[in-house]
Amino acid sequence: MALLEIQKLSKEYMMGQQSLLALDNVSLGIGKNEYVAITGSSGSGKSTMLNILGCLDKPTAGKYILNDKDVSELNPDELAEIRNREIGFIFQSFNLLPRASALANVMQPLIYRGMKQKDRKKAAEQALRHVGLGDRMDHLPNQLSGGQRQRVAIARALVTKPSILLADEPTGNLDSRTTIEIMKLFDELHAQNQTIIIVTHEPEIADHCHRIIRLEDGHVAEDRMKAA
Repeated sequence: MALLEIQKLSKEYMMGQQSLLALDNVSLGIGKNEYVAITGSSGSGKSTMLNILGCLDKPTAGKYILNDKDVSELNPDELAEIRNREIGFIFQSFNLLPRASALANVMQPLIYRGMKQKDRKKAAEQALRHVGLGDRMDHLPNQLSGGQRQRVAIARALVTKPSILLADEPTGNLDSRTTIEIMKLFDELHAQNQTIIIVTHEPEIADHCHRIIRLEDGHVAEDRMKAA
């Protein structure tokens, strides 16, 4: 059974007097514990797909079902609640608060859960240990390497125990050695039954995933499972 499903989904943007169809009648489902890459060249529709799957944008037509809930028609407050409860985001640029410690950054999403401060701290500490940063909790982002900053971002995404980890070019700002380390961490998280969707234009990143969905001009050009 699909954890998420999009049905005949389209997204149209107006560019002045011109309309741009970024996604055109796309249907697909992703099951629990899948490890999926969404790939494609610039302009293929993958950023639009990311924004819709992450409940950051709404489709023009079609449905998006997430955990048996149709999220395509929700209002902004309801979408924000779904994002906080269901989706852990990881971005290329880390998006950390520069004046907050690693621990404070990871605690941030839990503030919206109404959790007590001591419970937020305990959960954030556990998430940082999970990504191998138990000894860096009090460091500011500028005291951490790029790989360590991305680990903080992954811990922040994990701390809410999301249904899906949604990563947007997660190694785009990292060197090749650190990229290998971060992808190994994604592999380990998947082995622990975490559903992961990575949006990337890099074939070597997509190659870590078990399923590759390639977009082209707003359509699914390829959807294949990798051989075991």
